[in-house]
Amino acid sequence: MTAIPPPRTTAGVLPLQLVTRVEDGEKLHALIWRAGTGWRMISSAVLGGGVGERAWVLNAQVSHGYRRTDPARHLAGLARGEGLRGPGVGLMTAADVQAYGRAHDGGVEAVATAGLGVRGWAASPARGTVAPTGPGTINVVAALPVALTDAALVNAVATATEAKVQALLDEGYDCSGTPTDAVCVA
Repeated sequence: MTAIPPPRTTAGVLPLQLVTRVEDGEKLHALIWRAGTGWRMISSAVLGGGVGERAWVLNAQVSHGYRRTDPARHLAGLARGEGLRGPGVGLMTAADVQAYGRAHDGGVEAVATAGLGVRGWAASPARGTVAPTGPGTINVVAALPVALTDAALVNAVATATEAKVQALLDEGYDCSGTPTDAVCVA
């Protein structure tokens, strides 16, 4: 894959929009993809997780130390505030989503936001391993130019996760991600 510097808006498979809001006096950002009707997606996100038709994806930055107990309701409210209607996918992260990474390969588009304050492995780390503290989430949104069966959507999530781990290792991070990571494939 060839990394491309992140533009503010793009006309890729799913056009990307960067928006800003103020919550509790803090300036926070979000990335929005407006897919429209008929897009089947798979996601592990707190809002709209699972497999089904979704019209939009929202990747919202939240404050460090996020303490709300209703994240799905919070994300749904943010989506409504941006004019997003119908079923969608809502992801959240304390990472600054303005610093997203974007790549294209063979018609596939992927966007990732990353915070690595709480790194970990899918399996328990070795005894005595000190894990850093602080917020951290890696959210990956990938869009493909063709419709996929449910089985192919599941496989695409596995491939996106493998690519995330490979990228972390290539950058010198000794981890497979964070406990709050989420993926969405459209």
